Amino acid sequence: MKKLLLLLNPFAGQRKANRFLPDIIRLFHDYGYRCETYITGARGDATQFLVECRERYDLIVCAGGDGTLNETIAGVLAAGLDTPLGYIPCGTTNDYASSIGLSADVLQAAQDIMEGTPRGFDVGSFNGRYFVYTATCGAFARASYTTPQAVKNVLGHFAYVLEGVRDLTAIQPIKLRVESEGSVFEDEFIFCSITNSTSVGGILKLDTQLVALNDGKFEVTLVKNPTNPAQLSTILYGLTTMDIPNEMVQFFSSAKLQITGDQPLEWTLDGERGPEARQIEVINLHSVVRIMIPHEARHNPVLLPEER
Repeated sequence: MKKLLLLLNPFAGQRKANRFLPDIIRLFHDYGYRCETYITGARGDATQFLVECRERYDLIVCAGGDGTLNETIAGVLAAGLDTPLGYIPCGTTNDYASSIGLSADVLQAAQDIMEGTPRGFDVGSFNGRYFVYTATCGAFARASYTTPQAVKNVLGHFAYVLEGVRDLTAIQPIKLRVESEGSVFEDEFIFCSITNSTSVGGILKLDTQLVALNDGKFEVTLVKNPTNPAQLSTILYGLTTMDIPNEMVQFFSSAKLQITGDQPLEWTLDGERGPEARQIEVINLHSVVRIMIPHEARHNPVLLPEER
């Protein structure tokens, strides 16, 4: 039989994957896989397990939130593996899973992995640290990791919104110099996001026609510091209608960025607290991981046609 490794975060979301674990393992067995299961107990466990593991698997599946996927991909890349990945999304918002067309139903997601197709996806490098779909700083960036897990489990996406609104009272403008390919943006900003997704925390929604998750580029959003109600209105209108860029919101795509702040900045990577840094290099690692996606998702607008 083929060998499958299942990495399960038992605390993710409303812990629904735990209830279906026997059914998931039985399903994998029915498709010809001998399933070994590793239950994570602390942050970083999935990455460490993959780096130290000497076994080789035909397929690696993670069940959890976007943070669990981040750890799994980081472990696969650090270990130099080319093993295809499956993702059973059972976190609070599941931004990345929604972007690539994965089912929110645990058993359906597991079956889609068995019957799906591996596709190459981009991953980000943030000063050498991997992120899958977003690196953010400024307004709302702290909400994803300061909201208690118990509150997330009960309120779901609404928990992020509540925490983000509370965060508004503490917003301080940040002075940034952002150097992209051929362009420089320097100003006071209240929000910076570098994304490979159509949604960030369920708050920022990007037009799927503007995003491709395997094109070798990130989407970058920079929101200037508003000094009057008219400018704030311009920001809110632009972000809610995606009528950007405008005078207050810069929006562009780039494969590489150099970012310099006037002081060390607090960043969030895939919903988890990242390192504080004043100087940052962000690089798009084009199609370095293969993720199993459902057949119908092959025509998702966020995916470019497969390279020949």
